[in-house]
Amino acid sequence: MKTIIIASHNPVKIQACLTGFQSIFPQETFEIRSVSVSSGVSDQPISDRETLQGAQNRAENAAEESPEGDYWVGIEGGVEEMGIDLTAFAWIVICSSNQTGKSRTGTFFLPAAITRLVRTGIELGEADDQVFGQHNSKQGMGAIGLLTDNAVNRTALYAHAVTLALVSFKNPSLYAESV
Repeated sequence: MKTIIIASHNPVKIQACLTGFQSIFPQETFEIRSVSVSSGVSDQPISDRETLQGAQNRAENAAEESPEGDYWVGIEGGVEEMGIDLTAFAWIVICSSNQTGKSRTGTFFLPAAITRLVRTGIELGEADDQVFGQHNSKQGMGAIGLLTDNAVNRTALYAHAVTLALVSFKNPSLYAESV
């Protein structure tokens, strides 16, 4: 059994992590442990670069906090300005003792009402709650689930990216050499 240490107590991120690992390593069994560690970035990352850095920091900090794991996972959601619009996405970083994998979720555009709130400094999850009359939606459907009526849910969005971040772990010999 392999141990995954995820840098989150969010049930959506935990399930997405387990789903992604099980999809790429179906013969393996996993135990998942969650830890609370700092991302080292803003509460609401506002660029692709800052969001990736947050996921990287979370994975590295999880490894420091719980070195007994086989894998350490950081998932960080963020937004980025794109012209007059604001996009939303998340980065996933997975580390082991000898390698790192990274992937980003699909990107979607936020509606004007949410964009205005986020631009005032409100976190995306809180903006979603205000616009949709929800409570703590970031522990559930999140923006993508609310906007699609769960046709695409947050777990599936993240799980797909976790699977993609594991490509280098599935094919280690192809990723062993540097470019």
